[in-house]
Amino acid sequence: MEPCRLSVDDRTIAGHAQDIRLRLYRPLIGLTVPALLYLHGGGFTSGSLEEAETAAAAIAESVPALVVSVGYSLAPAHCFPTAAHDAHQAALWTLAEARDLNIATGGLGVAGHDAGGHVAASLTFLARDQGEVDIRAQALLGPMLDPSLTRAGDAQAMQCDVPATAYARCYRAYLPDAAQRVHPYAAPLDSRRLAGLPPTLIVTAQKDVLRIEAEQYAANLIGAGVPTEVTRFPAISHAALPGHRPALLAVADFFRRRLSPADGRGVPV
Repeated sequence: MEPCRLSVDDRTIAGHAQDIRLRLYRPLIGLTVPALLYLHGGGFTSGSLEEAETAAAAIAESVPALVVSVGYSLAPAHCFPTAAHDAHQAALWTLAEARDLNIATGGLGVAGHDAGGHVAASLTFLARDQGEVDIRAQALLGPMLDPSLTRAGDAQAMQCDVPATAYARCYRAYLPDAAQRVHPYAAPLDSRRLAGLPPTLIVTAQKDVLRIEAEQYAANLIGAGVPTEVTRFPAISHAALPGHRPALLAVADFFRRRLSPADGRGVPV
């Protein structure tokens, strides 16, 4: 499928603790399209809508879908669970604006890289437990899922670009209270309540200390009866994932299958 042209515009909405920015990527195809949120990486302490542009635009073009890139609040100024609640607010806003945004019915998707993968996973727990948002599919690229980092790989042996110690600093900023690190929304890998989560795609990089925990999360989801796919890309690093064209095409294909209307054509508007 050929990529489509996009319109891009920014919005500001009320977040959990402060106003947050959204950047909307809308396919110019004259049809209603599915919608999904994209959550940038940066270890909870950095990252931006600008840095997320490559991934968000590529997914919007290739599905095609309305992609809402979420500028969630960052730690240490805004700790857990602010980012997850910001994502929830963005999902509620997207659903409330569905008619004006020409969004097809049938629920939302969510995707995220690195800490954004953690926020995306947390959002699926929130959505399932609170019932206000219907998340139909999630795609996690090199997600941070285990604050204990007990399953992290050996950075030197795996030729990784980011060592586990760097992730430990990020978790300390986002989860300053040690008791928070066992909360199921903060530690998805250790959650025992995975039933009812949406179909999931886990995308990993060969040279990533987080690959082991991400693939273990996929196994846990499968064990809980959640339809789950895993795709590992060889010879690339954690940081390369959100700009790796084959990985983004895999994400787009997943959402196309999970979110698009059955006939694949959309609805004229």
